[in-house]
Amino acid sequence: MILFLVFFNILVYLYTPQSLLMEKHRCAWCVGDPLYEAYHDTEWGVPLHDEQQLFEFLILETFQAGLSWITILRKRENFRKAFDQFDYRIVAQYDDTKKEALLQDAGIVRNKLKVNAAITNAQQFLKIQEEFGSFDQYIWGFVNHTPIVNQWKDHKDCPAKTPLSDSISKDLKKRGFKFVGSTVIYAFMQAIGMVNDHTIDCFRYSEIIATY
Repeated sequence: MILFLVFFNILVYLYTPQSLLMEKHRCAWCVGDPLYEAYHDTEWGVPLHDEQQLFEFLILETFQAGLSWITILRKRENFRKAFDQFDYRIVAQYDDTKKEALLQDAGIVRNKLKVNAAITNAQQFLKIQEEFGSFDQYIWGFVNHTPIVNQWKDHKDCPAKTPLSDSISKDLKKRGFKFVGSTVIYAFMQAIGMVNDHTIDCFRYSEIIATY
């Protein structure tokens, strides 16, 4: 199926007038904002396996709950500075003094429940590493270590959650993670490339598939 999709997109490219190929077609949700477009073009949907980066996306997604993703992207560097570059080993050791400092940091989302959740999630992240060898092994095991490739024509057709994200959310909650509802987890899956939800007319759709 993946080879067929790659071949199909090559044919589309070959038989599309060059004038239309001059401009890259992106998923509609990111168009118009340079920061959003850069994130879409370089990160979103790319299979990710680095432990610290996985933790970063997990925490950023939990902070995004109830907010727009662009809001989090604009604060991303502030989050990195505030959370020690998302070194989960350090975050897991945060004390009350550090919590208070975070809640006074105007550069991030100052939500007490989410700050507490980030610390709890770092501690549970370490436990998963102990059990599975890495968080990467754990989370990618839900898709048999192979990205799910969808074929959306319109980004509005893309679901906010799926039965699989429901299952992952349930398991994470059972393990003590916070702010990991199914919608948050599906967004996390999209971000780290567990699922390719670029629309089929997006230039990144076939580019990412070609890397599998």
